Amino acid sequence: MDAEGLTEIRAGHVVAFANQKGGVGKTTTAVNLGACLAELGRRVLLVDLDPQGNASTGVGVDRATVKIGTYEVLAGSNTGDAIVGTPAAGLDVLPSTLDLAGAEIELTSAFAREGKLRAALAAVRGRYDFVLVDSPPSLGLLTVNALTAADAVCVPIQCEYYALEGLGQLLRTIELVRESLNPQLALGGVALTMFDARTKLAEQVAAEVRLHFGGAVFESVIPRSVRLSEAPGFGKPVILYDGASRGAQAYRALAREALGRWEPRPAEPRPAEPQPAEPQPAAEPPENAVASVACGAAPGTRESPAPGEGSVPDTEGEQEWAK
Repeated sequence: MDAEGLTEIRAGHVVAFANQKGGVGKTTTAVNLGACLAELGRRVLLVDLDPQGNASTGVGVDRATVKIGTYEVLAGSNTGDAIVGTPAAGLDVLPSTLDLAGAEIELTSAFAREGKLRAALAAVRGRYDFVLVDSPPSLGLLTVNALTAADAVCVPIQCEYYALEGLGQLLRTIELVRESLNPQLALGGVALTMFDARTKLAEQVAAEVRLHFGGAVFESVIPRSVRLSEAPGFGKPVILYDGASRGAQAYRALAREALGRWEPRPAEPRPAEPQPAEPQPAAEPPENAVASVACGAAPGTRESPAPGEGSVPDTEGEQEWAK
């Protein structure tokens, strides 16, 4: 899958954050990008599909108090009842519970198991501009559910040595989902995370990723940041924890770039179709032509004058009569 798979995402559509490698900044990107999109005035729903529940705690949700979460929603509970607010205005979250760890085993024998999340989101996705799904660091049934429900997938890649290891398997999984479950799934972008400008390795990895994915890679790069690491401990996105930090500015830039790439553009006005020309009335002939036609003469010919009306007298004939 390459840059040709990029897509524009319309209101209410779903973006899945997926990478089977752990510790690549997937949850951090889902949480902070969601908060930055909400800061830009968009309505955003964050779906925590990871049994670890880091996306939930990262926006201030106490998982011990959650009665209905993603596990219950996948099992058939009302999705709207599970959604809760966050400290970031415009950002809601569908939190996970500890029971989600056993969901993959229980879903194994379920009918249409790969489409459970898509069915659960159908009733609420229209309330939001974007639905961001944080999937677990694996290629199991939960991640397949996220890809089946999504319109696009965003792949965070850590700028370190093992960044591209296993990435081919993820891309093959995406292709399989497109072929059999979700033909509309597209590559929404590749985000470079944990970039350390002090090392040549980070620059080399970033260059290799851009060479492989081309225009699919976001120009905005997320740096390593102490504030990004601290913010989840306070249950806040980084823009609420320290809005002036490098990490906050980087995710704001990424959100603006994502909007330019994902959000639907207004349709260009269609050029007006040329109207058929109205038939012009035939020009009226001159008066003398009308008179000529009325007297039996062809139009454009001169009628012979009557005797005594401008005719030249025939003097020779008159003389002959007089004799």
